[in-house]
Amino acid sequence: MVALTLLLQAPVRAFDKQSGSIDVNGVTRTCIVAEPSAAAGGPRPLVLLLHGHLGTAANVMGHGFRPSPLSAWLDRVDSQNVIVVALQGLKGGDGRTGWNDCRADNARNPTADDVAFADAIVKQLIDRGAADAHRVYVMGMSNGGFMTLRLAQQMQPLPAAVAAMSASMAVDSRCDGPQAPVSVLLIDGTEDPLVPYAGGEVVRQGGKVLGVAGTRDVWLRADGLVGTAPVTRTLPHLHRDDPTRVEVATYGADAGPQVEVVTIDGGGHVEPSLQHHYGAIYRRIVGAQNRDFESAALAWAFFAPKRR
Repeated sequence: MVALTLLLQAPVRAFDKQSGSIDVNGVTRTCIVAEPSAAAGGPRPLVLLLHGHLGTAANVMGHGFRPSPLSAWLDRVDSQNVIVVALQGLKGGDGRTGWNDCRADNARNPTADDVAFADAIVKQLIDRGAADAHRVYVMGMSNGGFMTLRLAQQMQPLPAAVAAMSASMAVDSRCDGPQAPVSVLLIDGTEDPLVPYAGGEVVRQGGKVLGVAGTRDVWLRADGLVGTAPVTRTLPHLHRDDPTRVEVATYGADAGPQVEVVTIDGGGHVEPSLQHHYGAIYRRIVGAQNRDFESAALAWAFFAPKRR
């Protein structure tokens, strides 16, 4: 069913944007890979990155006029000895790139088997000894965040931890729900104009979602953490002209399973970042961008202790 033809046999230099292709059920899928420059001392952690609706793997990997804040993961390829792979979504019913996430009431999503795509990429890297099967992680934004939550339910094997930004679980879901504990990090803005923080209809793309509290509760149940009191903290506020504030609630111990909810009070549909800031026109569409932390750094701190 899956013919592996991924062109990743030779090590790549850090930050090389080496493209790979793989055949999944007769469909050619593509990705971009960055591996550490140092000689491998054994299998490494692997992070899959999923762009949002309209996005591209190239933008996630730092290309374009204004690179995605997810491109801050490139700073961790060498420093944390981690493999980073940006997956490329296909076009859906609206002619825009995206992912076949769990929202059964969203006709605009592609119909491709994106779970099989992620599984095949991970298997290829594990089979050639590059990636550690116990340390596979996924992070996605918006539609990519919805798909990240699907992968947390259906990847084989399941990832050790995932991070979903500006996304939550579907109300009318084509997925059966979590099958086993997975550590989940949620990063969401209370003033998101597209994916409502409290739940409801996703603007422009469609499909109803549970909201952040509902999504948190799904994973607290899956991870055996119902009734666990969270450890809470407020992140230092760095910029006077930033109208947002950050509250973090962590359920469970660092070694996992663990659920962490990062609430951007006043934040919009945009990745928090120290390095990569969107312009005023874009912010008028998606809302305020927090600049108190780097999403990739916070996600790596959450991922690093987790093992499958």
